[in-house]
Amino acid sequence: MTSSIPARSSTALQVLGVFLRLGLTCFGGPIAHIGYFRREFVERRRWLDDETFTDLVGLCQFLPGPASSQVGFSIGLLRAGWLGGLAAWCGFTLPSVLLLLAFAAIAPRLGGPAGAGLIHGLKLVAVAVVAQAVWDMARRLCPDRRRAFIALAALAVLSLLTTVYAQLIVIAFGAVLGFVLCRTTASAGTAGVSRHAHEFRVSRIAGAMALLLFCVLLVGLPVLANSGAQHAVSVFAGFYRAGALVFGGGHVVLPLLQQQTVATGWVSSNDFLAGYGAAQAVPGPLFTFAAFLGWMMADTPHHWAGALLATVGIFLPGLLLVLAALPYWQALRARPSMVAVLSGVNAAVVGLLAAALYSPVWTSAVRTEIDFAIATIGLLLLTRWKMPPLVVVMICALAGVTQAIVTKAG
Repeated sequence: MTSSIPARSSTALQVLGVFLRLGLTCFGGPIAHIGYFRREFVERRRWLDDETFTDLVGLCQFLPGPASSQVGFSIGLLRAGWLGGLAAWCGFTLPSVLLLLAFAAIAPRLGGPAGAGLIHGLKLVAVAVVAQAVWDMARRLCPDRRRAFIALAALAVLSLLTTVYAQLIVIAFGAVLGFVLCRTTASAGTAGVSRHAHEFRVSRIAGAMALLLFCVLLVGLPVLANSGAQHAVSVFAGFYRAGALVFGGGHVVLPLLQQQTVATGWVSSNDFLAGYGAAQAVPGPLFTFAAFLGWMMADTPHHWAGALLATVGIFLPGLLLVLAALPYWQALRARPSMVAVLSGVNAAVVGLLAAALYSPVWTSAVRTEIDFAIATIGLLLLTRWKMPPLVVVMICALAGVTQAIVTKAG
């Protein structure tokens, strides 16, 4: 088995510098990030060929976790070894983490009508962004009646269940329905899968150890948290579980984080949606929203400690799964049964995100006709005019501030 990946000729420090620049300039969500990566590493630097890059993207889309961060970690790993993978993740993640922590630090000081209006405007941004995500994901992940049925069934189940495990149940429900209903589609979809293989720089032993650690943490952390361990363990366990169950990445993390933070009383609903709106204005992976939540948690004695636990907790499972899957990816993705399961999970995720669009996003942000108008305009700017999310954030934030000042003056 040969590799078309260029020989390691970069140091971890060089990898860090490249990804730090990307972390400062990559706006637009995971799909846009993949485009940036391809231009940088395939076309410009030629660190890997197009075929290898496509393989890595396919793997990271297949697994739970933040796809763009997983692709970046894999490129760093292939280019400069284990330190290169860590450097790539740090460089791509750190800028947005620091920007969101800066917002978290000043958010409590935003008093008066202008401050309240800014926070409310950011919450309205969340309505527009999540609505766009639901629509785009429904078109992409539910292209036929079977997968549309799975999405609607997941939405119906969520409307009936009140348990904290509702989202876990829905994901498992989608996997079972996918295995039963989507195998014909999956068989057709794998007919053209490339059979070539690359010698990824992860041994099977290392992959098995990463998978074992992933499973031990996923099962063991909640047990420790429920046995009276320190609050820090509960925080890490909550964010780790959210990161381990996010199929599709990006905005799909919203309902899982809401369940882990707002439903448990760690973060207020207002702070949650304001932070989510602010996360649309920063570059890098959306999963860094966890850093904001870790900082804002009332029960965390040290803001920096909470942010660190939340950030590492939500990213770690996705990185472990990449390490576990790299040695086996070619064989895994060629199995129709696995593709069918993933199709069902992705369809269920659409229902999951649709439920989150109503509660807490819509119910917490849209209170008046003007709120509805601002959110609708934001959605149209994103979908019809294709404006960058940063511009839409600024417009909605300004509208929120203006509305608050006018209301106060009146």
